[in-house]
Order: sequence, then C-alpha cells, then structure tokens
Amino acid sequence: MRIISVNVNGIQAAVERGLLSWLQAQNADVICLQDTRASAFELDDPAYQLDGYFLYACEAEVPAQGGVALYSRLQPKAVISGLGFETADRYGRYLQADFDKVSIATLLLPSGMNGDEDLNQKFKLMDDFGKYLDKQRRKRREYIYCGSLYVAQQKLDIKNWRDSQQSPGFLAPERAWMDEIVGTMGYVDALREVSREGDQYSWWPDNEQAEMLNLGWRFDYQLLTPGLRRFVRSARLPRQPRFSQHAPLVVDYDWTLTI
Repeated sequence: MRIISVNVNGIQAAVERGLLSWLQAQNADVICLQDTRASAFELDDPAYQLDGYFLYACEAEVPAQGGVALYSRLQPKAVISGLGFETADRYGRYLQADFDKVSIATLLLPSGMNGDEDLNQKFKLMDDFGKYLDKQRRKRREYIYCGSLYVAQQKLDIKNWRDSQQSPGFLAPERAWMDEIVGTMGYVDALREVSREGDQYSWWPDNEQAEMLNLGWRFDYQLLTPGLRRFVRSARLPRQPRFSQHAPLVVDYDWTLTI
C-alpha cells in the first residue's frame, strides 16, 4: 500500500504546476491533500479528477480557505467529514476514509504563523485533536493520520533550530504536544520509523535563499497507530518536483488495502 500526503497551498495552482500528472504516475492507493482552498462543488470539475480514483472533499465554511481532500483507488466503506468540533470543521480540516481494518485521514492544522489569532486557533485545535487522538488509540482499528501539523518535533526536523525556538512551528508547547502524541500516546511517525537522517524537510519559507540552502522544516506527517509500526517499509520527502511550499510525503506499507 502506498499513501501520498501533500499540502497543495491551493489545488488550482498546484494542478497548474503539474500535480495531477505527477500523482497519476505514482501508483498510490490513497492520496491525501491539505489546504485545497476549494469547495466540493469545484472539485467535481473534471480538471481535478484522477483516472481510476474516487475523490472526496471536506470544504471550509469560509471560501478559498483550508479544506482537505482524499483520492482512493478503492471506494471506502464509509467517509467521515469533520470531527464535530468547531476548530476543525469551520475550516474543513479533517476527512476520514474507512476501509476493512484501517482508517486513513487527511488533516490540516493552522500554521500559527499569521499572527496571534492564528496561533491561538492552532493551540485550541491542538488541544481538541490531541484529546481526540487519545480516545481513538483505544479503538480496535488501525488509523493513519496524514497531514500538515505545522510542528517540527525535534531539532532534527528543522535546519536552523537555534534561531527558531521563538517561532511558531518550533515553540516548546508545540513540540511537547508532538512528544505526547508519539511518546505517551504511542503513535508512530512513519518517516522516523525508517529514517533518522537529517535534512529531510517538507516545507520551506517562500524565498529563493531558503530553497537554495535547504532551510526547511518538517511539518508534514503520517502518524500511525502502533499496530501498523511493523508494516512501514519506506518513506521519503521528494524535493522535486514541487507543487507548493510543501514536499509530498510518500510512504509505502507492507499492507494490502481492502474493503
């Protein structure tokens, strides 16, 4: 099973840069998109369809903001849109597809980089989603949560960690939250399960120097329930081609997806 997760920073612009042709060639079973900035109606347009895939979307109440989507080769048993709390649902931040023994979700947290209100919304959603994850881990089902959490958990996950300790994305409370999820709760960070190498980033500031010097942050994850740990085969963050400020996260699992 191959799952690709990518924050597109607006699906229209990403498609214009060749996103769909690249995805079509990757032979993924499930593709999770974040920050589509499009309504479900807009995504019904043939311009956003992938041959051989079902497409599902969760839109924001506010036009052209947030939103997530999911492509799947198999038609899921069920699709759940939203989490039932305002911090997630107003901006279309969560969509889950249920298969036979595993559920795969695409999710989007606020970056927290756009002022105090944005950062406060991020902390509120982190609190709500953390409680949700704590409940979910007790269920007799495997889960894969794919998305942009906008938190670099460790020094290994950010190029200039010394200069970034007061910056959203590497604040102490944010890293403590991630530590709780992959520590206390036992969720598995798919990339770190197979690689402890540095310079593996998924987001770069929007300037030429950051790109050239690889001044990146690892903001994008596939988080797994512990029962899936042994099935992670490989994970990578290809820097090219790029369709947004984020690199895709491609994870292969020794798992056959069924319905």
